[in-house]
Amino acid sequence: ADMLGITPRTLRFYEDRGLIEPCRIGTTRVYRRREIARMQLILRGKRLGFSLTDIGEFLDLYDADPQHLEQMRALAERVRMRILELEAQRDALDQTLVELAKLEGE
Repeated sequence: ADMLGITPRTLRFYEDRGLIEPCRIGTTRVYRRREIARMQLILRGKRLGFSLTDIGEFLDLYDADPQHLEQMRALAERVRMRILELEAQRDALDQTLVELAKLEGE
């Protein structure tokens, strides 16, 4: 958890959602390179605004396609969609700011 800058609770959350599957030695969870890499992808996806469903699909593609070609294609498509969503939000924010500035000036 410390290595990723997150809490143990966050790790358990993603484990409960089935996105990571740490090995267990007794009651201790052991996070191998695969799980750490998956957590890095999860955290990056969350920072970029993707849903857990989207992230889960990316991770499934990562496991299914050793060359990651399908994952990259799907990611590129989702990135294009996310950019369009963010641009629409920015336009709405710009319009709201203009309206608020007008109200403030009255």
